[in-house]
Amino acid sequence: MEKPVLTIGLVAGETSGDILGAGLIRALKSHHPDARFVGVAGPLMQAEGCETWFEMEELAVMGVVEVLGRLPRLLKIRKELTQRFSELKPDVFVGIDAPDFNITLEGRLKQRGIPTIHYVSPSVWAWRQKRVFKIGKATNMVLAFLPFEKAFYDKFNVPCRFIGHTMADSMPLNPNKAQARSALGIPQDVHCLALLPGSRHAEVEMLSADFLKTALLLRERYADLHIVVPLVNARRREQFERIKAEIAPDLPAHLLDGQARNAMIASDAALLASGTAALECMLAKCPMVVGYRMKPFTFWLAKRLVKTPYVSLPNLLAGREIVTELLQEECVPARLSAALLPLLAGGETSQQLKQTFLQLHESIRCDADEQAAQAVMELANQ
Repeated sequence: MEKPVLTIGLVAGETSGDILGAGLIRALKSHHPDARFVGVAGPLMQAEGCETWFEMEELAVMGVVEVLGRLPRLLKIRKELTQRFSELKPDVFVGIDAPDFNITLEGRLKQRGIPTIHYVSPSVWAWRQKRVFKIGKATNMVLAFLPFEKAFYDKFNVPCRFIGHTMADSMPLNPNKAQARSALGIPQDVHCLALLPGSRHAEVEMLSADFLKTALLLRERYADLHIVVPLVNARRREQFERIKAEIAPDLPAHLLDGQARNAMIASDAALLASGTAALECMLAKCPMVVGYRMKPFTFWLAKRLVKTPYVSLPNLLAGREIVTELLQEECVPARLSAALLPLLAGGETSQQLKQTFLQLHESIRCDADEQAAQAVMELANQ
């Protein structure tokens, strides 16, 4: 008797999920060339052969107001997906990120006897920890990027597999700094600082002025200091240009559209807002200082809700403070520049940091796409 075709249900809610989904499909196809993939997919997953029932953009809504406006449509999509997957009965359903949408969907499908995986752990280890029980009920398995995430799920007996981080797979262990500088037109013999004031409007608004003042202070010490500022889109670029015209009109700075990774590899040090950028910077082996500020009430609330001793991923991975974090009142030019000076000097502090970054990179470089595919196949008993 012929073995039935492996059928995998997938729902990705945004671009980062589309990238992960495409990698997972590729890895699964190498074991099951005739497998069928169906659900909600972006262009990359569709290019790998995933059928899509809805456009991924429909799920990619950010912010409370936007979500409320789209709620009836989102609920309708989730209801229809529940129905269609229940009829299709895929071997495994994989919800990629988008936890607010996917975890409820996973729970409904699991109740109907479909094995479910949640790919990318929400930050349950940091805040709203009680979500771990909902996730445990909704899924057969969580796929986690980072070892401390698995340790958290293990504490609550929620099945979790540490698969390493796809970004660690895609970035070389020893990046080519000279090549990155050539690509960006940065002279090889100058000091270079990358400024990354965040990807959100509020971050750029709260941090850019102090980041620019920090650069001005550092230029007093290093007259040759070359400043690169990668910005995620045209809106953030306009916003940053407006702040720069006010704060540091004469500061020579090289504004880039995207290209954050090249900017980090090319730089001697980086000053950045927290978030995934800190992980990417670590993988680029670029010594960094993390500066962050929020509205006072938001910070007060965060301090009470967040259960981790650090905000940046390099420190969470290392389990100690290897990267200086200057938050709220400490996020001021004098403190930021003092922390960056020894990194720009490129001496022992920098070398030790790069060595630690390399060890951490190796610890999360596990061929995540293949690991995720193995988890899916085990659950499908294939």
